[in-house]
Amino acid sequence: MSATMSNTGAAHAASHDHGHHDKTGTVIFGFWIFLMSDLIAFSLMIANYADAEWHGIANGPSPHELFSLGLPTIETMALLISTFTFGICTLGMKYGASMKRTVGWLVLTLALGAIFLGIELYEFHEFWTEGNTPQVSGFLTAYYSLVGLHGLHVTSGIIWGILLMIQMKTFGMNDLIKSRLVRLGLFWHMLDIVWIALFTKVYLMGVL
Repeated sequence: MSATMSNTGAAHAASHDHGHHDKTGTVIFGFWIFLMSDLIAFSLMIANYADAEWHGIANGPSPHELFSLGLPTIETMALLISTFTFGICTLGMKYGASMKRTVGWLVLTLALGAIFLGIELYEFHEFWTEGNTPQVSGFLTAYYSLVGLHGLHVTSGIIWGILLMIQMKTFGMNDLIKSRLVRLGLFWHMLDIVWIALFTKVYLMGVL
């Protein structure tokens, strides 16, 4: 009788674990679909920018007149380093690093993201001070829309990370928190890939 109950309990636990893994896999798959749709949106914005770069300058400045590589290069380095630190954060979580160390790497990642945003806002402020507002030309409208959309994504990633750290302190490093951290990592790495495309098209090709 006890053996039967033991086998039944083991089967129930195995079924529960299987259901949990299936649910986690479904969530991760759904998140990948979200990322792909986001990449499509960015691709359309880049295509719109490319068209405005050729046909929407009007009386405003050209990319060569507006951009330099100084600040955007620092932005790029900050975001690339933040991707590296996030990788260390998720690897540490996977291989049993302490929560304090995991949170520390996440804090460093978000701080680098904040540096990225600060430089971007400073650059926007400089352009506006010089009179290069979105209303001047279709090219400037496309520029602010494209780069600003990426900046909003970085902002949402930072807010997400802060909320996740609060949850870590409150609930500990349970499976749900780990899954959310993995998804945030995927989102953050996607933003890095998109920024490399933006840096190449907007700044590097604009200056050259």
